[in-house]
Amino acid sequence: MTFYVVIPARYSSSRLPGKPLREIAGRPMIQRVYDQARGSGARRVIVATDDARIESAVKTFGGEVCMTSAQHASGTDRLQEVAAVCGFADTDIIVNVQGDEPLIPPAVIDQVAENLAASPLASVATLSEPIHSRKDFLDPNVVKVIKDRRSLALYFSRAPIPWPRDAFASGAAAKDSDALPEEIDAQRHIGIYAYRVALLNRFVNWPLAALEKVECLEQLRILSEGEAIHVATAVCEVPGGVDTEADLLRVQSYVKL
Repeated sequence: MTFYVVIPARYSSSRLPGKPLREIAGRPMIQRVYDQARGSGARRVIVATDDARIESAVKTFGGEVCMTSAQHASGTDRLQEVAAVCGFADTDIIVNVQGDEPLIPPAVIDQVAENLAASPLASVATLSEPIHSRKDFLDPNVVKVIKDRRSLALYFSRAPIPWPRDAFASGAAAKDSDALPEEIDAQRHIGIYAYRVALLNRFVNWPLAALEKVECLEQLRILSEGEAIHVATAVCEVPGGVDTEADLLRVQSYVKL
């Protein structure tokens, strides 16, 4: 199976300016992400950016970079431009690896690409992991996903889904406990995606969906258009990405261990 990895990387970040170039144990974050992606089975790994500083950094460490428009509304739009520039076929698979995931395991990159290749009903594949704590279940920053028996996504939400009506109403899930009732299969969405290029070409022509606007979740545009998203439990733990200075310090400490 052949697939490609594209890493969208923007310099601007409201919470951590210059994030892709922040150093982790002597190497810029974007190089850490690139090296993790190179550990996968991808035929090519390409950084997609609109910033000359990131382009220069990638070239310095010998990576492949594609300059893209600064007008893209999302990383998905940026992926589509890379696919067009590189001449990828509609049937080709691109894995979107976020530029702020310096600890992303190569195994999950391979997994999501393989899942899409093996799922003819789906245009996109993604991953999830179990939620065990009430705190995470109720946290709107933890995106939840539920799927059907074919492992196709039914819905993504910032709300706690599926809602355990009886357990919570009866008090079986004690309010002084952080554990969830055992019968709940709550899953946190992990933001790594594999796309067929044909889906990317359609995506850039779709308007924002009503559900997407309400939840602020781009993947709901795909579901709203009737496209299928395959969801599987990640084969290994996926460490959190870097959004804040505290996250960066956490990853820096981890890498130095």
